[in-house]
This record gives sequence, C-alpha cells and structure tokens, in this order.
Amino acid sequence: MTTHPNKTALVLGATGLIGDILTHRLVESSLYRSVTVLVRRPLGWQHPRLREITFDFDTPDALPVQADDLFCCLGTTMKKAGSKGAFQKVDYQYPLDIARLGLQAGASQFSIVTSMGADVQSTFFYNRVKGEIERDLTRLQYPTLLIFRPSVLLGHRNENRLLEKIAEGAMRLFSPLIPARYKGIEASKVANAMLLTAQQGLAGKHVFESDALQAY
Repeated sequence: MTTHPNKTALVLGATGLIGDILTHRLVESSLYRSVTVLVRRPLGWQHPRLREITFDFDTPDALPVQADDLFCCLGTTMKKAGSKGAFQKVDYQYPLDIARLGLQAGASQFSIVTSMGADVQSTFFYNRVKGEIERDLTRLQYPTLLIFRPSVLLGHRNENRLLEKIAEGAMRLFSPLIPARYKGIEASKVANAMLLTAQQGLAGKHVFESDALQAY
C-alpha cells in the first residue's frame, strides 16, 4: 500500500457520530499532513494537523474547500431538521455544493456516508434523498467516488435521538437473528472503512454496503 504523507483532507460533519471518529483517525494517520474541518460549532479539541473553520453552508465560500480527499459525514433527521426542505438541504444540497467546489479546486476523491436503501425511486423520502445525492455526485465524475451505506449506526451520541436509541437497542438484542446486511453497525467501523479505502488508490465509483463495512 502506497501512502502520500503530503496529502490533505477535508471533513464535513466532523461533530457527528461518524465524523468525530473519522477526524480523530485522520489527524493520527500518516497519510495526511493536514485535516480541515468545516463546522458550525467548535469541535472542542485540537491537534497540530487539524485546521478548524467556522463555515456557512448556506453561502459556501470556495476558498476553504481545497483538499485532495473530501470526506462527507453530514446527516440529520426529519425531527431535527423540522421539514423536508431543511432535511434535503443538509443531506443533499450541502454535500453537493461542497463536492462541486472541491472538484473545481482540484480534489480527486470524495467519500460520503449515505444509507442502506438509498434509491432515487424509493417511496421513502429519506432513502430517496440519499439516492439523489449518490446520483448527482456520480454525475460530477470525480476521479474517485466512495459511497458508504451503513445500516442503523451504533455508538454514543451527544444528542438525544430517541427513535434511533430504540432501534439501536433492538439491533443489539436481536443481532444473532438479523441478516448481516441489516445488522446495526458500529460508527467506528464506518469511519475505519472510510480511512482505509481512501488509502487504496481506487479509481471510479465504489459502493460499500453495510455487510461489507462490518469487516472494518
């Protein structure tokens, strides 16, 4: 495996469940000399390789969006967003805007967490939006596009998401009976998969379903 210690990374959603773990992994990796995070609120921790930028996603500035590899862990819920329009802005528009700016600035790789069941034809709004962002990122023709589709995420959240906590508990309880693709997955495994696949020199579009992510 060839590493490139002079590469740079940029993370969206660094305060979230997967994004927080991924950002810690990235700054400790020998692959990147610097890691930029675009945030609305402070991370609360520092590292010599970490560059934290307060960013307005509604009026994105192209200047900070310059990195070799972009990692998108942005995501919200309908309850937190408050409306379909607000949800679509976070899970579709923001990632697409940053992906375009990154590509224009010379980025060669874009990695994104979507969801199991992502499908533009889905009757479920959530899955349909996830499918739409996958479709439109594909149309940008990044040299490398890595898509990660986890099932229910397991791990400690700083915010209270009651339904997700219930789903997580059920997933853990009935895990032996659930097919691999539908089992809950630790957020750390998704973060590990994003970091490790970024180092593999893959070209083109690659989709990683939840059962494959369990190996990480």
